[in-house]
Amino acid sequence: MPTPRLRRPRTRRFAATTLALAAFSLTACNTGASGVRDAGAAPARDASSTTEATSNPAAGPGSGPTGATGSAGKGSAATAPEKHGTTADPDAPDRRVPCTAANTRVTAAPVQRPLNHMLLTVTNTGSTLCDLPAYPIARFENAQSVPPVIENTKPQAVVSLRPGAKGYAGVVLSAGDGSGGAGYSARSLQIGFPGTDAMVDAALQTNKVHIDDALRVTYWQSDPADALQ
Repeated sequence: MPTPRLRRPRTRRFAATTLALAAFSLTACNTGASGVRDAGAAPARDASSTTEATSNPAAGPGSGPTGATGSAGKGSAATAPEKHGTTADPDAPDRRVPCTAANTRVTAAPVQRPLNHMLLTVTNTGSTLCDLPAYPIARFENAQSVPPVIENTKPQAVVSLRPGAKGYAGVVLSAGDGSGGAGYSARSLQIGFPGTDAMVDAALQTNKVHIDDALRVTYWQSDPADALQ
């Protein structure tokens, strides 16, 4: 009779197969767990992307410190400078007035040089800028007419006086060589302004002045030296 085959090797193959299947199942479980961990890590990557977007100025207006600074900058630029109250300018063109007997004071003083000359000084006593007329109308005591003006003394521009400022005109009193006639002594003088009939008494700085037919006046000047040339 043939010898019966032993079954031990088959049992070993079965055991080996069982171990292989167990190992495969374990590997599959580990792989699944790893997949779960990968899926759970995705939110961490999303959070990182959100953080980057927040710190990035291009993420949108007002995001982060840049947006705050820009807003403050716009606020500063939009703030208008504070307006302060303004005081009326006495030199403004619309407030200029003519110099007249009502807003001036005039003095008249003889000078040592040139000889036989006198200096007129007009002061603006008003509160606004005034423009002097071309030349003074000088009316001496007992004079039959007012003296003519010396044309070559005309300034390039009208003389304007701020409040308290002074203007000047020269007066040639007499010829000094007798060519002006006998002449006479005057003890008073009034100054008028073209365009008005009002006259102002000039304060003579001497008791009397000698005048003759050579009597002349200059245009109003801003410098006394120009008035006495």
